[in-house]
Amino acid sequence: MLKEDKQMSDSQQTGGLPGPEITLSSETKFEGRIITLQVHQVQLPSGATSTREIIRHPGAAAVIAIMDGKLLTVGQYRKPMEKYQVEIPAGKLDPGEDPAVCAARELKEETGVSASSMRLVDAFYTSPGFADEKVYLYVAEGLVQGDSQPDEDEELHVEALTMEQAQDYIERGIIGDAKTLMAVYLWRLSQHTGMIGLRG
Repeated sequence: MLKEDKQMSDSQQTGGLPGPEITLSSETKFEGRIITLQVHQVQLPSGATSTREIIRHPGAAAVIAIMDGKLLTVGQYRKPMEKYQVEIPAGKLDPGEDPAVCAARELKEETGVSASSMRLVDAFYTSPGFADEKVYLYVAEGLVQGDSQPDEDEELHVEALTMEQAQDYIERGIIGDAKTLMAVYLWRLSQHTGMIGLRG
């Protein structure tokens, strides 16, 4: 942490919430197919200045789909981690797209399963310290099996996991991303409480 970042505003020192950081200037360093990297010079509530490296992302939708008592997942090689990972179906939002529409599309494309409806569980930021990516997590209802239609640059392995298999994958690091961990833990909790209707 930079020295100036440690300085506290009067509101913080008196127990209030931190004030906003004011952008003094910004520069786009990279604009790709999925993300945009910006560097902002900001003024802190204390009056000091600092630099913020920010990833802009269009957001994504992810799906908890329980079919015949099993969680539908897709496995693929994840280059950033250089390892194979198993995850719930998910994908980025198109500009102006309804997240529920995105969720239904990704479920169909990746697993071949269609849903009659999507029920929003919650939405969360993946890494608010440097990115604005927001993921909308849905439960798919009224499932019907069909044929998958993955993107050309995706090589996916569809797998339906029991609760025990999902837990084993977590312990072995095969499941390690936040959205899928959240899905498994919500599924497990729902077995006892019915909290989100995932008794499956």
